[in-house]
Amino acid sequence: MKNVLDVLKERGYIEQMTHPEEMKKFFDENKSVPFYIGIDPTADSLHVGHFVSLMVASHMQKNGHKPIILVGGGTASIGDPSGKTDMRKMLTREEIDNNVACIKKQVEKFVSFEGENAAIIVNNADWLLDLNFINFMREIGSLFSVNKMLAAECYKQRMEKGLTFFELGYMLMQSYDFLHLYNTYGCKLEIGGNDQWSNIIGGVELIRKIGKSDSFGLTFKLLTTKEGKKMGKTEKGALWLDSSKVSPYEFYQYWRNIEDESVETVLSLLTFMPMEKVKELCSYKDERINEAKKIAAFEITKLIHGEEEAKKAEEASNALFTGNGSIENMPSTKLDDPYTSLVDIIVLTNIAPSKGQARKLIEQGGISLNDTKISDINYVLSDKDYSEGYAILKKGKKVFHKLKI
Repeated sequence: MKNVLDVLKERGYIEQMTHPEEMKKFFDENKSVPFYIGIDPTADSLHVGHFVSLMVASHMQKNGHKPIILVGGGTASIGDPSGKTDMRKMLTREEIDNNVACIKKQVEKFVSFEGENAAIIVNNADWLLDLNFINFMREIGSLFSVNKMLAAECYKQRMEKGLTFFELGYMLMQSYDFLHLYNTYGCKLEIGGNDQWSNIIGGVELIRKIGKSDSFGLTFKLLTTKEGKKMGKTEKGALWLDSSKVSPYEFYQYWRNIEDESVETVLSLLTFMPMEKVKELCSYKDERINEAKKIAAFEITKLIHGEEEAKKAEEASNALFTGNGSIENMPSTKLDDPYTSLVDIIVLTNIAPSKGQARKLIEQGGISLNDTKISDINYVLSDKDYSEGYAILKKGKKVFHKLKI
């Protein structure tokens, strides 16, 4: 079996490693290494931002290593300040517990909880919420330099607006998580997105400061566009993995419409397609690159929503863009009153968040009804718009919505 670090490197996951040569040797010598990823349960669904970490966990398990999925029921009470300009909203214990239950179901799509290297899920609320503050600060806090912590990116960018002592404790908490998992489950490696580098170093160094030499950290690339912006943002907000928040069709369309420059990254990081096939697909230029996008959209949607939903989304997309296939799976809304103003319908279907923006879209020529561009902001739908029993609302070239009566 290949060293899993070689597999991750080949697919382009690895961004930084704490002890590259030591880690490579450690994984050569140990065929089953317990490792962990942390997920703060701040919502009742995972989103695309979690996707890469779960793919890395899946690759590691397939190569013989044991995943520990840590849901941060305790740290979510504070909120990671990384990448945030304001303090995160604090959740109640009930909200956190509900989110944890929902997240567990989604994690099962990536890692197996059965077999020799079965994954386990742990909740850091079980050991963080009952800590004795004085003992914790004496035993753990005394090993951290505040000067060094404030130089870390996750804190530095918050200094101008103000950083609470509450948030300053996040790095200590996450580092203590690693130490707890090291002592309890023999966990040797923490993995996370590149924005977690400072927190991961904190945990690795904490374990080494108490006399152990086999703790490691690894970060992987964040999904970004060619402009460096995080992928996974839609007009409605985050690209959630829960079908009730983002439909399989919308999910498929997001990946179908990615920029050409992102196709190889997406196929490498978000599918299990062999790298030879990825390289072949991404050698396509111009119009042929669209074939690679279709394959990426199908494979990614299949992984998250299952093959049946992926096929439905593909058919709906083909119906819109090629005239072939079924429109049954297009996002749709049943109207209580078919004779509704176009502005109200645009807001109702979430194509625009407000009436003002809906009017602006119409004025700028961005809205079509049954392939006819509408320029009248006072347009009200009538019987002629439902000649087939439905109407197709279109924004630009890529956003479609079926209006049913």
